[in-house]
Amino acid sequence: MPGNFRGKPGWYVQLWWIVQALLFHPSPQIMYGWRRFLLRTFGAKIGKGVVLRPSVQITYPWKLTIGDYSWIGDDVVLYTLGEIAIGSNAVVSQRSYLCTGSHDFLKSTFDIFSKPIVIHDECWLATDVFVGPGVTINKGIVIGARSSVYKNIDAVPGVYKGNPVARTADRS
Repeated sequence: MPGNFRGKPGWYVQLWWIVQALLFHPSPQIMYGWRRFLLRTFGAKIGKGVVLRPSVQITYPWKLTIGDYSWIGDDVVLYTLGEIAIGSNAVVSQRSYLCTGSHDFLKSTFDIFSKPIVIHDECWLATDVFVGPGVTINKGIVIGARSSVYKNIDAVPGVYKGNPVARTADRS
């Protein structure tokens, strides 16, 4: 793993994982302010009115930005090896996985790398969506349930679904 890959010392990472396990995850559903506070304490940039369910998994909160009035659903994984930026009034629905890191399988050393993910304002990622490293999703885009996004979606707002995603003509 590259030096300073995590962005914080190992003890700080461990402290976050303990806080996440003992204070974030067991908190009652309605304690959104508490979870926002914990994330901000560890360096996340969290807007006002953000809803984060207690089952959300965040690897490194100091690499996370979420705009005002966005929702992060149950069992969402924000794998923040790299930066994740989620805009305002956006929804990342339950069981979705935003993955900023992977391994270079072309190298015998299998080096790990990270690339940022940007989800712009007013996007909705429906249930169980996968977003890969380096992806940007433009404002107002809807990603259908169980879809996988491996490339940027910078076209006009619309509904995209499938594996890999493609624009659909309808709203089904």
